[in-house]
Amino acid sequence: MKLANRLKKIRLRNHLTQEALAGKVDVTRQTIIAIEKGKFGPTVTLALSLAQVLDVSVEELFWLEPEEKKDE
Repeated sequence: MKLANRLKKIRLRNHLTQEALAGKVDVTRQTIIAIEKGKFGPTVTLALSLAQVLDVSVEELFWLEPEEKKDE
């Protein structure tokens, strides 16, 4: 399973820059970039903090998608 997200969409809807959001949840801007690109899965604590700051549920921010099977 792959962790998918709509962090960028919701961040922009809240008129926050990556840097501003990072400051509110005490991580680096690079962490926010990596999460938005799907290259980093946040901890439960960070996911809850992001949801709280953005005033959405964790499920609205993150969900699991099945990974595509590669032909063998």
